[in-house]
Amino acid sequence: MKGIVLAGGLATRLYPTTIVTSKQLLPVFDKPMIYYPLSVLMLAGIKDILIITTPSDILNFKKLLGDGKKFGINLSYKVQYAPRGIAEAFIIGEDFIKDDSVTLILGDNIFFGPKFSTLLNNAVKKINSNGGAQIFAYTVKDPNRFGIVEFNENLEAISIEEKPLKPKSNYAITGLYMYDNSVIEYTKSLKPSERGELEISDINNIYLKNGNLKVEILGRGFAWLDTGTHQSLLRAGQYVQTIEENQGIKIACLEEVAYRMGYLTKKEILSLIKDYKNNEYYEYIRSII
Repeated sequence: MKGIVLAGGLATRLYPTTIVTSKQLLPVFDKPMIYYPLSVLMLAGIKDILIITTPSDILNFKKLLGDGKKFGINLSYKVQYAPRGIAEAFIIGEDFIKDDSVTLILGDNIFFGPKFSTLLNNAVKKINSNGGAQIFAYTVKDPNRFGIVEFNENLEAISIEEKPLKPKSNYAITGLYMYDNSVIEYTKSLKPSERGELEISDINNIYLKNGNLKVEILGRGFAWLDTGTHQSLLRAGQYVQTIEENQGIKIACLEEVAYRMGYLTKKEILSLIKDYKNNEYYEYIRSII
C-alpha cells in the first residue's frame, strides 16, 4: 500500500500566520504539523509516501523532510496548483500509486489512541487482501461542520453526507481514508461539486453503494484533532504537551516510530540526530534507543 499526505491549500483561516508558510509546517507543540500524519502512515507499515502541496511550499517540505531516508521511508512530492478537492489527490498521485492500494491522510489531522498501529495494520491487510475501502469515524458535538456517516442498528454505514444542515448522526468522517486501486478510476468519473471540488464524500458514497465500505469508529480513549483555526491549533498543541509531559512520551516522533517499526537501526538513528544535540528532542530519542 502507498500513502499520500495532502498538505496543500491556502489555510486562509490561519492568516496572517500562513501567508508565508504552509499550515502543515507550523509547529504543534514541539514538532512540525506534517510529522503527525506522516507518523500515522508509518505506523500503518507504509513506507512509500507522496506529499502533495502547493508550488510555493514544496521546497520547504523538501528541506525539512528530504527523501525520507532519515526516517526509513521513501518520500516523493507533487504539486496541487489550486484547491480542487481532497479527491483530486488520487489523480495527482496516479503515477505514484500505480497498481497499489492507497491511504490518504490530511496534513492537518492529528490522531492518538491505544493500539492505533494494530488497528491501522489490520485495515491495510483487509484492503490488500479483499479490496474495498475503509474510513474512520469519530463523535463530534458540531456535526454540521463535517462529512457525516449514518449507521443502522448493527453499526453498518447506510448514508454519508457532506456538511449536512440536518445531520443524521454525530459521527464525523475523519481525514484518514484507505482505498483499493479502484479509487483512481472512481475519482476520474466524478463531477465537481457546486463549490468546484472533487469531493471525498462522493468517493465514499461510491464504495458504500457498492457494498465495499467499512467504517471503523474511533471510540473512547482516541483523540482526533483538527488544526484548521487558531483556536484548534492552540488546543492541539496543548493536548500534545499535556500527554507528553504527563506520560513522558512523544506523539509523532518520527525517529522513534522508525526505530520501533524496524525501519532504522539504533546506529543509523544516532548518526542522523547528531545535529540535534543539547536539545530535549535529542535527549528523548537517545533515551528511547
